Amino acid sequence: MSEATAPRPAIRLPAFLRRLDPAVLTAFGCIVLLLLLGSLYSRSFLSPEYLLQQLKVASFLGVIATGMMLVILLGQIDLSVPWVVTTGAMMACAAAGHGVFGLWISIPFGILCGVAIGFVNGLGVAYLRIPSMIITLATNAVAQGLMVVYTGGFSPQDEASRAMRYIATGSAIPSVPNAVLVWALIGAIAVWLLARTTFGRAIYAIGNRERAAYLSGINTRRVTLLAFALSGGLSAFGGVLLAGYASKAAQSMGDAYLLPSIAAVVLGGTHILGGSGSYLGTIAGVILITLLQSILSVMQITEAGRQLIYGAVIILMLLLYGREKAA
Repeated sequence: MSEATAPRPAIRLPAFLRRLDPAVLTAFGCIVLLLLLGSLYSRSFLSPEYLLQQLKVASFLGVIATGMMLVILLGQIDLSVPWVVTTGAMMACAAAGHGVFGLWISIPFGILCGVAIGFVNGLGVAYLRIPSMIITLATNAVAQGLMVVYTGGFSPQDEASRAMRYIATGSAIPSVPNAVLVWALIGAIAVWLLARTTFGRAIYAIGNRERAAYLSGINTRRVTLLAFALSGGLSAFGGVLLAGYASKAAQSMGDAYLLPSIAAVVLGGTHILGGSGSYLGTIAGVILITLLQSILSVMQITEAGRQLIYGAVIILMLLLYGREKAA
């Protein structure tokens, strides 16, 4: 056999790259591309200060997307994110205005309000068998109505506590924002839950086929209820962080986080119909969405244009993954 006809040895990727989901590799590749494109608009785009600022902004979305990922892995969806975020922020700020005791309980109280809404969502999906899209839209509307009644339709007057501002904007470690550390801690817990616990394995099993998971002995209702409660708590905590970042809560402050949180999860390779996905992919998706938002802002794309882009991304992922799951 001549050298010209001899088969060429196949190029072998490193072991850790072969284990990664192609969607995750694609997301990280897009991050690099966005960084290069951003540097063409501004030289400061690649500066450490700007990148740290983007990472801090990404941490708010990252906390919310963590809860969204848990629900999507089940094959469900949580559309109550906008007003759960707002409720968590408003209630934390409201508690902070009630003396020393209120300051101590402000953050836990805000998170607990989100857990309560998520608990209602979980009850509806797991026990009443209401489609998640319907029940979460309903609770989102109820939360909106309650907050409008509470504020009288005006902007909330309560301010964020010092602890909320410190967690969102301070730096316990020099040059490292506290919000990034909070996201890293939540991410580490999420990875441990999904990879090392029975609860995490049950989430993947339910997402793949709920009936088979039930027949194998998994308490599918309890797992679904807990996942929605965690999603509500994480969304509310994201609102607490946002209130600390802005020093106060605002009406509809969570509206901008629904589509980006879904898009970040599916861009990172989590199957939109449940059953597969990694938290590393969600991290990549969150950073990708944040950089995309930054570039769109530089290009002066309106909020309506950004929502169109997020919606197109989700439709594209449904076309790519949805038919594969159905097959």
